[in-house]
Amino acid sequence: MTHPRTGRPRDRVLTMRGIGKHFGAVKALTDVDFWVNEGEVVALVGDNGAGKSTLVKVLAGVHPPDAGTIEFDGEPVVIDSPADAQELGIETIFQDLALCDNLDVVANLWLGRELRDGATLDEVDMEQRTWTLLRELSAKIPSVRVPVASLSGGQRQTVAIARSLIGEPRVVILDEPTAALGVAQTAEVLNLIERLRERGHGVILISHNMADVMAVADRVVVLRLGRNNGVYNVADVTSEILIAAITGAVDHSGMRRPDRADAAPHARDGEPVLDAAAAATDEETAGGTVIRMPRGGARRTARPRGDGSR
Repeated sequence: MTHPRTGRPRDRVLTMRGIGKHFGAVKALTDVDFWVNEGEVVALVGDNGAGKSTLVKVLAGVHPPDAGTIEFDGEPVVIDSPADAQELGIETIFQDLALCDNLDVVANLWLGRELRDGATLDEVDMEQRTWTLLRELSAKIPSVRVPVASLSGGQRQTVAIARSLIGEPRVVILDEPTAALGVAQTAEVLNLIERLRERGHGVILISHNMADVMAVADRVVVLRLGRNNGVYNVADVTSEILIAAITGAVDHSGMRRPDRADAAPHARDGEPVLDAAAAATDEETAGGTVIRMPRGGARRTARPRGDGSR
């Protein structure tokens, strides 16, 4: 897949600043910043327990934040419920997809939003609009009148994405959309994400698959232990650098933010974006593994081989 990833003017759709969330004594999120522009795919990555799902649930209206602010189109907003998120134009597709297997594609797309012709359902109009939407997404669905239970994993993901677009959202959140999919089905879903970008939607992609992230994302936000640990442009970064930030081999949790200090160098759209060359310049080998460390950071000492350690 080839597409321009930098230099395109975009309008800011969503901005989250200083988001904090705790559950009792557990701090799930601490001072997290996140933003997304229209026509941009932003990957949200991190290890298990990094706070990705909590941040998305705050944005989707499932959990209210304990600290921080959320802006939509530059205006402060309060998201107290999933209905508030949908009203703003934020749609979330969770990993379980929440489809009704016994209903066909048309019924799933329009469930709860059915079109009516007087006292009866307008089945013809709903089917026509379903085909139009699926064609815009270049979706590979053989028939819109087959039960969803008979579709493949990639086709089911297509139905869930298409259903989220019925209300013309500004931001679409995809939670692990390629998990447990085969190679061909994964490619199908990644093509759908490309179509969402072309339609001007801001896309938030949560994924553990670095190949998927590098294939479709414009920007990557790394969370570690509930805090920001780097923001990278995909055009300037490698998967090794992202993995280093995810695992903590590189620590950018103390990165300055422009609303609290001078803007950092290499800032884009008014927010700091880490330069991959500056973020990982020194290299050393420990047990045959290349470890990239930030300039001026502490160096890890390679253990001698033969002592039973790695």
